[in-house]
Amino acid sequence: MVRTTIDIHVPDLSGKRAVLTGGTDGIGRVLARRLAAAGADLVLPVRNRGKAEAVAAEIRARVPGAGVTLHPLDLSSLGSVADFAGVLLAEDRPIEMLVNNAGVMTPPERRTTADGHELQLGTNHLGHFALVAHLMPLLLAGRARVTSQVSVAANRNAINWDDLEWERSYDAFRAYSQSKIAVGLFALELDRRSRARGWDITSNIAHPGVAPTSLLAARPEIGRPEESRGIRLIRRLSAMGVAGTPETASLPALLAATSPDAGGGRFYGPRRFWHMSGPPAEQSLYRRLRSLEDARRIWRLSEQLTGVSFPEGREVDRTEGQALGLVREGR
Repeated sequence: MVRTTIDIHVPDLSGKRAVLTGGTDGIGRVLARRLAAAGADLVLPVRNRGKAEAVAAEIRARVPGAGVTLHPLDLSSLGSVADFAGVLLAEDRPIEMLVNNAGVMTPPERRTTADGHELQLGTNHLGHFALVAHLMPLLLAGRARVTSQVSVAANRNAINWDDLEWERSYDAFRAYSQSKIAVGLFALELDRRSRARGWDITSNIAHPGVAPTSLLAARPEIGRPEESRGIRLIRRLSAMGVAGTPETASLPALLAATSPDAGGGRFYGPRRFWHMSGPPAEQSLYRRLRSLEDARRIWRLSEQLTGVSFPEGREVDRTEGQALGLVREGR
């Protein structure tokens, strides 16, 4: 199958500050390059400084004068999330765009975060939940667009309410599905609460379809010393034009985050081959993301598990560490 060129127009982002998690690999790396090329002042929170510096150098070589700032962040540590947010709060610059893209997928054995949460729930959802909460003063100031990356896996399985941390019976893929369902429920509830409370923040979700990225590659740090069979199949499907590439898979989130026509509470993904690849478009919300009660429930549980909360109204104290109790309890 001959692959046709797929792309979208990205508006001028000059003067806008954009924070992108997971910007050093695969889809995130493409997103970082595209946001910087459009003129955004790009903040990359990173775990691996060496890899991040290589990405920043690549961006600056392609886009002379690009604004790229690196800060340490480990989403699997709530302390690290709070520290990163504290740096940005101290800088006191509004954030116009936040793309929650980072994630971890299917550790073969159950692993936990620095705070004792199941790794996928803790990194993919709770880390981003806490990040948004901590950054609320700057998101409010920037009337931000928050785009959260889910997955086709959010259309399968369910929230394991009886064993949210998978302590009794760990299933790697079901735990991954749960984490991405939680991400979607939170992001949609964020938009609803923003409308109700006058936050002037828009929150939407996107999924990349299926593409060969590092999620299923060898990851010794999560107990996967060799790449999975799944990634080899996805590479073949990508070569055939059935699955996407990192470039095309980045487009739904890029559209959701930057297009003036992309609204809050909406869902974007590829429109071809059972939504595995193709041009980005708005899609029907997955059934598992439609329950208002599930969204409120995961929000309440996330506040309990992270020790952070969100403001009730529009006004927030932007002083570092005083954002309506958004710092972790005990810090």
